[in-house]
Amino acid sequence: MKNICAWENCFEIGEYKAPTEKDNSKKYKLLCLIHVKEFNKNWNYFSDMTENQIYNFLKSDMTWHKPTQSFSSSDNFFKILWNNALKDELKSKYFNSENESVNKLKFNSNDLKAFSVLGLSVGLKWNKVQEKFKKLVKKFHPDMNAGNKKYEEKLKVITLAYTQLKNTYRNKIDA
Repeated sequence: MKNICAWENCFEIGEYKAPTEKDNSKKYKLLCLIHVKEFNKNWNYFSDMTENQIYNFLKSDMTWHKPTQSFSSSDNFFKILWNNALKDELKSKYFNSENESVNKLKFNSNDLKAFSVLGLSVGLKWNKVQEKFKKLVKKFHPDMNAGNKKYEEKLKVITLAYTQLKNTYRNKIDA
């Protein structure tokens, strides 16, 4: 059974699908070749949208209209840890070469493990700890290693170690 073109006053065979609605539903009408060309020439998906609606649609279209998640999924342990590590509230006035008193600091077993994870000698000045952390982040960041989960796990451990030392240095100097 052949379908007739849905264009008004046309009796040609309708072989080509044309959408009836903008919601990407499966609803369509069948048109002949001449009328489907006319339909396509005049079709404007955005015709009744505001500029803001068009912008939001196009922005959403970049991710196939699916929600995206931030680095390594939603608000998880690593994201919180990472953000805290990047908030470096230790002021340089506490840790410059003239008045840093690292020799007065006493380190516990967690601090010693943290120095070991970072590959540092125990008791280095804070700026050296920061330098090493930055180098390790560049080396083990998943974006630099094709998203390999092994590197993400390593970076978590490195960030934990850095956070441990950051808290130790802050607590000892502020005390």
